[in-house]
Amino acid sequence: MSRPDVNAPEAVAAYRAEMRAVGRKQRLAGFGCVLVGAVLVWVSTQAGAAAPAVQWTGYGLLAVGWALMLAAIFMRTRYHRRRMAELD
Repeated sequence: MSRPDVNAPEAVAAYRAEMRAVGRKQRLAGFGCVLVGAVLVWVSTQAGAAAPAVQWTGYGLLAVGWALMLAAIFMRTRYHRRRMAELD
């Protein structure tokens, strides 16, 4: 991998698009899990006898969602460092 040319606006735009693509599936899945988990925790007050199970499922989805989002951030940071490393 070579460093992107930061002097050309087209190259910077291409690099930004490339960085947005890294970890995209993990970010979207994590965001979806966080949204569903938050809704489940909010709805658990009206779930009657199933409230504890719904609430714990919501908390589990929140944890999985945030873990996926953090993993995507880690993947992007690692990719960026590798891309920006100077090759001797």
